[in-house]
Amino acid sequence: MADVRLTTSSYLVLGIIDKLGEASAYDVKVEAARTVAPFWSVPHAQVYAQCDRLVEAGLLSQVRQESGRNRRVLALTAQGRAALEEWLGNPEFVPVEARERGILKLWFGGRPEVLAPVQVDEHRQTLRSYEELAEEVGELLAPGQREALEFGIRYERMMVDFWVWVRSREERTAGS
Repeated sequence: MADVRLTTSSYLVLGIIDKLGEASAYDVKVEAARTVAPFWSVPHAQVYAQCDRLVEAGLLSQVRQESGRNRRVLALTAQGRAALEEWLGNPEFVPVEARERGILKLWFGGRPEVLAPVQVDEHRQTLRSYEELAEEVGELLAPGQREALEFGIRYERMMVDFWVWVRSREERTAGS
């Protein structure tokens, strides 16, 4: 096994393949977009690169499908499963990097009266979609998945509250 440094994106790939049982890099990309993208985005090219790295490191095995497009199907090896389980069991805290473009714009002088209305509307829309998802499939989600969805709901509520505060603060300041 090659010595490879595993990143969060590495574990994302291992986790998705573990959940699916086996998958192509394309399947991983689609499943990431369908499930974890709201709270953890990963560029498509990075998924393919991670798959290659993890095969080379012996954490994934690959089999070429004979029929169709000669797809490469990946599965966790025993070493890959052990690495994923070790990562899942590690309670290490890593500070959150919010990467909210609207906040960055505020910092550099973006006008709150321009930014806030759009941000409120967009975060409310996302909040509604998460709440609808929770109503539709909340009971069908696996342990941990419901909590992740709840995080999304609470985060969007917080963002709505924040941008409403920004908007009302701007309105009060403008009225002074």
